[in-house]
Amino acid sequence: MTTLWSHRYAQRTHRLTSSTIRELLKLTENPKIISFAGGLPAPDFFPLEQFRAACRSVLADGPTGQAALQYSTTEGYLPLREMIARHISRYGILAKPENVLITAGSQQALDLIAKLLINPGDQVLVEAPTYLGALQAFNVFGAEYVSVPTDDDGLQTDKLEAALRSGPRFMYVLPNFQNPGGVTLSLERRKQLVAMADHYGVPIVEDDPYGQLRYEGEHLPPLLALDRAAVGVRSDPAYRQGNVIYLSTFSKTLAPGLRLGWIVAPTEVIAKLVQLKQGADLHTSTFTQMVAYEVARGGFLDKHIKRLRAAYRERRDVMLQALAQNFPADWGVTWTHPAGGLFLWMCLPPGSDSRTLLETSLRQNVAFVPGGAFSATPAEDPDCHRYLRLNFSNASPIMIREGIRRLSVAVREQIEAGEYTDVEAVYTAA
Repeated sequence: MTTLWSHRYAQRTHRLTSSTIRELLKLTENPKIISFAGGLPAPDFFPLEQFRAACRSVLADGPTGQAALQYSTTEGYLPLREMIARHISRYGILAKPENVLITAGSQQALDLIAKLLINPGDQVLVEAPTYLGALQAFNVFGAEYVSVPTDDDGLQTDKLEAALRSGPRFMYVLPNFQNPGGVTLSLERRKQLVAMADHYGVPIVEDDPYGQLRYEGEHLPPLLALDRAAVGVRSDPAYRQGNVIYLSTFSKTLAPGLRLGWIVAPTEVIAKLVQLKQGADLHTSTFTQMVAYEVARGGFLDKHIKRLRAAYRERRDVMLQALAQNFPADWGVTWTHPAGGLFLWMCLPPGSDSRTLLETSLRQNVAFVPGGAFSATPAEDPDCHRYLRLNFSNASPIMIREGIRRLSVAVREQIEAGEYTDVEAVYTAA
């Protein structure tokens, strides 16, 4: 529809689309709907009392309270950056505060990195599937994509070299409990990926929002740590020679409403990102940063994450059990077994379309995100519509059991209607 303003928008806005997940969340405000759609942490585990106490402490009379309500540095609240540097060191990331930039959630981090690295028409190498929010951030700046498929061990590095030869500006990877797939990049593949990226001179953007939410198995080193070890710059405090930019967030461990994330990068990269951030918002909320620091310090964050791991492990297990009980093997439906994170990835039988299934599922009052939303190149990959993402962190065990039962009813309806038998017809109709 053409309006008075339509011809006034910048050309880069022509590619903008609304988030499938955000639109689904509007539908699922209906209390009758059990939603597995959003990547929402469980609100019943938000540390409300600790936040109340932190707010009182931060707003105490005197310089501290005044500072909390004042402008601050773009880089972020120094005690918070120091705490982050200490915290990530246990995972092999040796950074100084000057290597850390606080952002308004990891979504702003993605936006800033896109501004920094992407020219219109540049290729970005991504996993297939990949995080929808990253695609939204990159699309604004005219990115094109080359996709590399994943399996149960993450990105398939044996198919990576051809993609790297196409000359992408950078590769975007979620190595731990990937969103949406729930899979984890194996140690051997991590080493291969880092070596190949270095060989071809392609930087890596490592997005790690879920790394601390591991429910089984051993922790694997971040790509950033492997990269620094490989190029021998462990003692370089400025990360001058590093090939990896690392992102993480408090959204999955404290509360998403804080809108607090961070970037770890070489000091020269941080300096450029600071300039970009100054043009966007000057700095992330001083008050929010100080409150988050008060809540997280003194060992509370570690204790809280242990509590989350136990709760989310139970919910993951309940969902896996409910799927096994409600989806007979002869239906041809499969799903991943995530070792951590918030999601699992379901694959429907050949000829199925998760967009059509969503319509049926909503009539059963259960919601999910269709898999096509997570494809950078859906036109080249019609098979992406066989998939769907299920979130297990935000629903109670009772709701998970009932929601999976409802989902199985919807799938059975479509099987009985014969809607999963003609692959060509399904995709032609789509």
